[in-house]
Amino acid sequence: MNKNIIDLFEISPVIAAIKDDEGLKAVLKSQAKTVFLLYGNICNISEIVKMIKDTGKTVIVHMDFIVGLNSKEISVDYIKNNTVADGIMSTKSILLKRGMELGLIAGQRAFIFDSISFANIKKQLDTFKPDFLEILPGTITKVIDNISKHTSVPIVAGGLLTDKRDVMDAFTSGASAVSTTKVDLWEI
Repeated sequence: MNKNIIDLFEISPVIAAIKDDEGLKAVLKSQAKTVFLLYGNICNISEIVKMIKDTGKTVIVHMDFIVGLNSKEISVDYIKNNTVADGIMSTKSILLKRGMELGLIAGQRAFIFDSISFANIKKQLDTFKPDFLEILPGTITKVIDNISKHTSVPIVAGGLLTDKRDVMDAFTSGASAVSTTKVDLWEI
C-alpha cells in the first residue's frame, strides 16, 4: 500500500473533483489539497495541471476524460512527459499499471452497481493493487431521494442490497420497490 496516499488522504480526506473551467476557477481559490482533474484535452491538459500545481495541490488526471488521449499505455507516457501531474486515474487497469511503472500515483475508478460488478472488482483487486480505489456511486440513497422528488415514475432500487436495512433505506429514500438476487430478502 502506498504510504504517501494514506498520508495524503488523512491530511485532505475531501478531494476536489473538477469537470470544467468553472470548477478550475473554484479549486484554484480553495483550500483543497488534492484534485481529481476530470476534463481537458491533449492541447490544454499541461496548462490546466500546471495552474493547479502552482497552488501547491496534488493533481491526479482522469485519463478516460482527456479528449485526444486513448486507452493505450502511450497516453500515460504523454501525461508523465508533458505535464507535472502527480498521478492518474482510470477505469482501465492497463493504464494504471503503466502509470505505476512511471512512478505516478495510480487510482482505479470502479462503478459498483450490482453483485456482478462487485465480484469483478474484488477479482481485479486480487490480481492488481492500484494506489487507491474510487467507488461510484458514493451514495445512491440520496440520488433516489432526489429523483423521486422530481418524478411520479416509480423507482426500483436494485443492486448490492445485502440486508433489511439496505431495503428499508431504499424505501425511505423514495424507492417504490427493490430488486435483489438475495433470496433471504425476498420475504421482507
